[in-house]
Amino acid sequence: MLPLDTLCGFLSHVAPLKLAESWDNVGLLVGDRGTKIGRVMTCLTITPDVVAEAIEHQADLIVVHHPLPFQPLKRITSDTTTGNLLLSLIANRIAVYSAHTAYDSAQEGINQQWCQKLDIQNVKPLVEFQPKEEGNPSSSKNISQEQLGSGRYGHLPEETQLIDLAKRAADSLQAPPARFVGNPVQKVRKIAFACGSGGSFVGNAVRCGCDAMVTGEATFHTCLEARAQGLGLILLGHYASERFAMEQLATKLGKEFPDLRIWPSKIESDPVSQC
Repeated sequence: MLPLDTLCGFLSHVAPLKLAESWDNVGLLVGDRGTKIGRVMTCLTITPDVVAEAIEHQADLIVVHHPLPFQPLKRITSDTTTGNLLLSLIANRIAVYSAHTAYDSAQEGINQQWCQKLDIQNVKPLVEFQPKEEGNPSSSKNISQEQLGSGRYGHLPEETQLIDLAKRAADSLQAPPARFVGNPVQKVRKIAFACGSGGSFVGNAVRCGCDAMVTGEATFHTCLEARAQGLGLILLGHYASERFAMEQLATKLGKEFPDLRIWPSKIESDPVSQC
């Protein structure tokens, strides 16, 4: 057994919460830091199925990517899905921790993992963070430049075609075929990454001179804008673009805390199906 706060401290080292976007809700969201934990489950999103799995396997903590709750709540009742999930978690004394956009942007976070998957070189953030004031306990002076920003971009070792990059990205996850925007034979080498719902980074990718961007999903109008700007867009699906990282996080936590039982959700799946 381990104090919950000890694991929270390690997670905040892996994904410093100061890297989260201002609109996000990150950190320990449900639970008592002083309690002892022995079983930890990771997942992308907390759903009724995931909660049932956590209860069945007596998890003490869920490390989730997407925060629950995300928006401020005026009441917690069974009248809403969020309220129902929170009531079940609290009744079963299951804590919830989310790093979300902090994990997206961290030095070993999701976008950085994508760069490693596709052998990207000269990696930089798509959007640089401004250093915090000196003397502030959350000063960024000890964080490498590689961490200080949202998204990532860099160069492939060799130029390739957009459709080949899309196939390679999907194959690296053993995921369904990716959708893409742009000319399939367009030559690409400078590539951007924005996991999840990354359409808001299209403008940044264009300004950085990228040929293509790999993301989870984007709106129809964002796809039109990318095409108009000559930016190839590879859409892997929100689930596929992020879930693998929560599996890797479970492995990382297991190595750091071998006395705990840590596993990625076995029942979680992509809510979007294909014919």
